[in-house]
This record gives sequence, C-alpha cells and structure tokens, in this order.
Amino acid sequence: MKYLVTGGCGFLGSNLANEILSIGEELIVFDNLSRTGSIDNLNWLKCKGELNFISGDIRNSDDVEHTIKAIKPDIVFHLAGQVAMTTSLSRPILDFETNARGTLNVIESIRRYSPESSVLYSSTNKVYGDLTNLEYIEDDKRYHVKGHENGFNESLPLQFSTPYGCSKGTADQYILDYSRLFGVRGVVFRHSSMYGGRQFPTADQGWIGWFCKQAILQKTGLSEEFTISGNGKQVRDVLHAEDMVRLYMEAAKNIHITSGNAYNIGGGIDNSLSLLELFEVLENKLQCRPRWRNISPRQSDQLSFIADTSKIKSHIGWKPLVDKEDGIEKMLQWIQDLSI
Repeated sequence: MKYLVTGGCGFLGSNLANEILSIGEELIVFDNLSRTGSIDNLNWLKCKGELNFISGDIRNSDDVEHTIKAIKPDIVFHLAGQVAMTTSLSRPILDFETNARGTLNVIESIRRYSPESSVLYSSTNKVYGDLTNLEYIEDDKRYHVKGHENGFNESLPLQFSTPYGCSKGTADQYILDYSRLFGVRGVVFRHSSMYGGRQFPTADQGWIGWFCKQAILQKTGLSEEFTISGNGKQVRDVLHAEDMVRLYMEAAKNIHITSGNAYNIGGGIDNSLSLLELFEVLENKLQCRPRWRNISPRQSDQLSFIADTSKIKSHIGWKPLVDKEDGIEKMLQWIQDLSI
C-alpha cells in the first residue's frame, strides 16, 4: 500500500506516518513545515524509517496536482490545514485558502489523476456552529447540554459560522459531494479535541497539551500563573493520538463501508473534561495546584461538545481505548521529555 499524508509533519500526521512506517508500507509525506514543531517531527520520522518527503503547500494547485499525478497513492490522509480558530479570525483569507481551496485541490487532483485513491479528511466539530440555540445546565465544574447527555451524533444540523467553521465545513462538504457525485472514496471525521505525543501545543490550539505545559512550568517555578478564557466550565471530549491512529487505519482498511460518510469523533462522554476538571487531574498528578486568572471568553467558543461515536462503532467497531487519566499521564510525560 502507498500512503500519502498531507500535513504529515503535524501532530496527527506524524503519528499516522510513524504507524505507516512501523507496518512497512510506502510513505509519502507532504508538508510546508510552517507549523511549530513540524521540522522536529520530520527529523523524528526520518529516524523511524524510509520516507519520501515532499515540500509543498496544498494552497498551490500545481504542488498538489504534481504529487497526486506522480504518486497515485492508495490512501490519502488529508490532514494539512489551518487549525486555529483565533488565526481564522485574524487571517480569514489564509484560513479559506488553506482549508477550503486546499482541500478542493486535493480531491480534484484525485478525481482527475488517481480515481482509485481513498481520501480520509480531518474535519471539526465547528461545522455545527456555536451551538448557542441549545439549553445548557451549569454546575460547579462544567456545562451540561439538556437532551444531549450522551453527546452529539451526526443528525445535529450543520451551521457554518466563523471563518474556521466556514472553511472546514466547505472542505467537509466537498469531500462528501465528490464521493456522492464523482465516486471518489472519501471519509470525513468531525473531530472534537485531540492530544498526545508529537503535539507542540500553543495557546491557540491543543488545549490539553497547553495546560499540561503550563502546570509543569508552575511546578518547576518557571511560571507564576496562566490565563483561561471564560469561566473554565467549557467541556470537550478528549481523544488520545493512539486512538486516532487506530481510527484512521481501520477506516482506511474498511473504505468500502466508510466511504461517503461523515463521523463525529471524540473520546465520548467518559473521556469528557472541562478546564476546571482538567486542572483537578493535573493537581493530583503533579501534586501542585495550578494557578490561573480568568479573561474574557473566546469569540464563538462552544460551551460544550461531546461526540456520540455510535455511528463509527456500528460501522467498523472502533471505539476509544485510552482513558483520559492515562492519556493525560502520557501527555505530561511527553511535555516533560521535551525539556521545557
């Protein structure tokens, strides 16, 4: 099998690339190395096995077309994208060109030059909008959504809002429509929060890793306090990288089942956390109480999103296996190993 991973030097991309190398398949990594940590991830992958690295940008149709035409991959994990809500608000044209136009470049090249390829796309829960029309119940530590106690399934209406939601939603729908209209074998994963090794978190993206890092800095005396947006009761379900890798590999193997489908993906209700609950976990693991101050809520931040993963489980049997406590322990170890 021949695998092409766009954004293969990012967090999810490098984890998938490592898995592909470990099972001895042919790997092509396509990345513009613009994200923090991408060069480190590329060097790490080069130590893991033989790969073909292509320095390219999905916004450049020539880069994408040449790659697809020359390689004709069996599987495309399309992960390259602009992933921060804050960046989409400050640079909406970059956001659109990367997520929407970049994805169209990928699937149009597949349609024209490699129609036997399968493409699996990393979308987002933001295609469902801000979810302000729902009824929330607030307790001491988190928000609950009335009527959605087990999370959200794929029947939740799409509502593209914010530049990020619009660009990722556009890409999401293009994948599904190319599957329906042109027979391109495409799968869409609408992710909640993801975390794990090879993630270089920032204040704008990768919140589990970011707050793990801040807590470690405080414990070692290198930081006084950090800020959180809002009251800290916002909830997400968290999915570890090990479970993500299993998901993509199993969905690719079962493309005859998954093609043409969108799936809500996350850790599920049992692996959901608010910021305040995460800080309690970090206090227990580090024996150091995190110190923070509150600032204004982020624009268009969902108060709660928990994925109901029943559909993907019923289709291919996948479900999260890494418990949030174990996953956070792994994340803390990864941060500490970076020698921050």
